[in-house]
Amino acid sequence: MDIDELEPVIKTKDVDFDTLSIEELNEYILELEKEIEKAKQYISSKGKDRLNAEELFKK
Repeated sequence: MDIDELEPVIKTKDVDFDTLSIEELNEYILELEKEIEKAKQYISSKGKDRLNAEELFKK
């Protein structure tokens, strides 16, 4: 089993786009882009941690 399988799955809230203005939709997109960038950084960090652990156990 991979360790990543043990991590909780985050469920997003449902957004009713019909009720949002164009400005609110643009703000929503900006928030999502920030979350995407945060997730990418976390993935990169986890990848580096995995490589470090693999190197440690190879020695």
